[in-house]
Amino acid sequence: MTKAEITNKDGLKIVVEGTPQEVAMVIEQVKSQHLKKHSISNGSKVERKKESKATPTNLIMEFIDGGFFSKPKELGAIKLALEEQGHYYPVTSLSPTLIRLIRKKQIRRIRDKKRWLYVN
Repeated sequence: MTKAEITNKDGLKIVVEGTPQEVAMVIEQVKSQHLKKHSISNGSKVERKKESKATPTNLIMEFIDGGFFSKPKELGAIKLALEEQGHYYPVTSLSPTLIRLIRKKQIRRIRDKKRWLYVN
């Protein structure tokens, strides 16, 4: 009987016992599973967790999900809320972002006197 121990990155240990052919077959299966996780195309490319980048759109979407827009907010209030989280964007960058979200029907805007208010 042949015996093989396989340990992965997470510390999981697998002990395989059997004929040399059976052990070799199991090792090949483990290798092929590992290669499927790390796709190989023009070199090796490791799969990574999808983390949302800190773009104005993603940050405002987080505000929408968190209920920030349950009451109408001015553009200045949105800018201030982003700054409180450490993200500094000029109003001229936030305005087109909000327009895109309005067109996607993620948020609405209402006219109040001579200013726009954004609400969900």
